[in-house]
Amino acid sequence: MESTKTTWTIDPTHSEVQFKVKHLVISTVTGNFTEFQGGLESSNEDFNGGEAHFEASINSISTNQADRDNHLKSAEFFDAENHPKLTFRQGKFEKVSDNEYNLNGLLSIRGVEKPISLKAELGGIMDDPYGNRKAGFEISGKLSRKEFGLNWNAVTEAGGIVVGDEVKLLLNAQFVKQA
Repeated sequence: MESTKTTWTIDPTHSEVQFKVKHLVISTVTGNFTEFQGGLESSNEDFNGGEAHFEASINSISTNQADRDNHLKSAEFFDAENHPKLTFRQGKFEKVSDNEYNLNGLLSIRGVEKPISLKAELGGIMDDPYGNRKAGFEISGKLSRKEFGLNWNAVTEAGGIVVGDEVKLLLNAQFVKQA
C-alpha cells in the first residue's frame, strides 16, 4: 500500500535564514537572506523519509552593513550576477529521535554542489488561528565556505585572517501544510 504524500511549503513571514561567520577570529558576523522559498514532502505528519528543497536569492543577503553586503554579492564572494541562487535539493529526512532528524542533501553555492548534512529539530505541529496546519523546524549545520569557491580573504597587518572558513547555518522554518 502506497503512503499518501503531504506537501508543505515554507511560510516566509514566519521563517528566517541566517548564517554566522567569524570576523578577525574574535567576533562573529551574522547575516541573513530575506528572499527564499522551499518546501517538503512527507508521509502525512511523519517527516521520516521526507524530502526537502530550498533556495535563497543571493541579492537578498543582509548583514546590516551595505558595503559588506555588496562585497558578499560581488564576484569575490557569491558572484550574484552569475550565480543568483543558493539551493538545497534532494534533502532527505532521517529520524534520529522523537523530534530530531538528520537532513542530508545537496547544497549548491556559486555553481559548486556538494553534499551537506544538517540537523533538523521539529518544534511541533499545530493549527494556526486560521485553520492552517503548521510545522516548525530549526535546521542547523556548518560548512567550509572555501569548498564552495568563496575563497576571498585578507590578512591583517598582524597576520590574522579577516574572514573565517567555517560558516554556521541556521534556518528557523515554519511550513504550511497544503490541501
